[in-house]
This record gives sequence, C-alpha cells and structure tokens, in this order.
Amino acid sequence: MRRKIPSTAALVAFEAAARHQSFTRAAEELSLTQSAICRQIGGLEEFLGLELFRRSRRGVILTEAGQSYARRVATQLDAVERDTLSVMGQQGAQTIELALVPTFGTQWLLPRLRQFQALHPEITVNLTNRTRPFLFADTEFDAAIYFGDGDWSGTVAHPLMPEQSVPVCSPALLNGANGLAPLIIAEMPLLQQTTRPYAWRQWFDSLGMKVARDMTGPRLELFSMLAQAAEHQMGVALIPPFLIQRELAEGRLMIAHPHAYRREGQAYHLMIPERRVESAAMNAFRDWLLEEARAWMAQQA
Repeated sequence: MRRKIPSTAALVAFEAAARHQSFTRAAEELSLTQSAICRQIGGLEEFLGLELFRRSRRGVILTEAGQSYARRVATQLDAVERDTLSVMGQQGAQTIELALVPTFGTQWLLPRLRQFQALHPEITVNLTNRTRPFLFADTEFDAAIYFGDGDWSGTVAHPLMPEQSVPVCSPALLNGANGLAPLIIAEMPLLQQTTRPYAWRQWFDSLGMKVARDMTGPRLELFSMLAQAAEHQMGVALIPPFLIQRELAEGRLMIAHPHAYRREGQAYHLMIPERRVESAAMNAFRDWLLEEARAWMAQQA
C-alpha cells in the first residue's frame, strides 16, 4: 500500500510559509516564485483535505489545523536534516552510536575516551544519555552502557565494574566531625535516586539496621543531581566515590561514613546487540573498554 505522505517539496514550502507567515518571504528563502509556493501549498491542502492558511488582502494566517500541522512538520523536517547531515559526515568513517548512563559517561568514560581516539582515529564514538533499558531494534544505537544484572534480551553483556556506594554530604553537615554514625545518618534527610529506589534500605540492611524512613526524601534521577543536592546541604546521598572524585578532592563533598554497599549481581555492563557483535569497530571499542575497566579495577584493589 502506498504511504500517505505528501511531497517533500510541498512540506518544505509549507514549513517556510508557516514560519514566516508569508508566501513571499518563503519564496525568497527557497529561491522560488510566490506562485510556486502557492501551488505547492494548494496541492498540500488538496492532499490533506483541509485549509492550512486563511487568505486575506493583508496576507495569509495559519488556521488552527495549519498551526498544529506546522509544528509537527517542522519537527520531522529538522530530524530528517539532522540524519542527512549525520550520514554526510560519516563518509569513509566508522561510527559507534553509544547509549549510556549520564554520570558514568561524564565522570569515567569521557576522561578516557581520548585514548581510544588516539588508538583508533578512524572510529568516531557518539554518546547519548539513556538512563533506562530500551529496545535496540527501535533505535540506531550500536551498544549501551548501563547498570544492572546484564539480562537484556538480544544482546551480549560484558561486565565492566561493580558499583559500591557510600553516604556523602556537604562538609557543613558534618560540623567539623570526620564522619557520622549510621544512627545519625538515619535521622538526616536522605536523598533518593529514582533508578535505585531501595538503595538506602539496602545500605542500612547491610549494617543490620531497620530504618522506617529509609525511602523518604527528595527523588532525583541522576548521580550528578544527587551530588549537587548533597553539595547544597539538602541531605545525604549514596554515591559511588569514583563518580564524584572531583567533588571529594576539592572538599565540596565528604564521605559521611566509610561503609560501602555493593549490590550483588549488579554492575555496569557494555551491552552489544547480537546484530553488532561482528563489527570490527565495535570489537575494537569493546576490547579497549574492557581493558580500561580491568586496569581501573586493579587500581582500586
């Protein structure tokens, strides 16, 4: 069945006319005649079976339907333009589209990525934030780095490193002390992470404590948000120290208690869909990343 899609020329003419609220200015932008713009939009209105503009002696005004359609068309044309420029920029290059959890990407991967670029200048790695699992078939991603158990249908999982979280807070909350007892932490505002809703309960459980309010407190999605909230004295947060090395080194955050909790069976993984496991570029990135993770783990031992 033939797709119900108008001509690209008509959509481009309509988007320009809608943006300028003028057929004349649209014609100037597209290097066409005003009558050509009129024909394109007239044909589009006939195709849709509705009026997109109201004509008057003063010019044209979008109808309500025209306004709604213009917003949607502009979004789709922008996406097509981005995809086109992306493909044009990849001529002769190998590209890896990598989805990953944001704080891990900015604090651990990015400081090391230059080394990979030096080793493989022919490979470009593009990074996109994704905090939750998704279907690779619905995206253009070649791989993902995420935290979990590695059970992701249709993929091959490569464990990178565990996550050991400790309570951190602003030095102002310590009042000059070197740390806080767990019983005191239990009475303070507990900053919660959306993607790890039981983190505080698990931390207290690992100390043999039952705390009624362990799931109470402001919820934030990213470790970077938790770090900012803790730095601004909003409470205590559970964060892996390797994700806040700068904040700790500069004294903006301090470890409130040294006890670290590691979620058994959970780790950061490189997830590669089965359709990409034979990619030479992907395998080069995989081997480099696993070696970087092994070296980092050895340093922590």
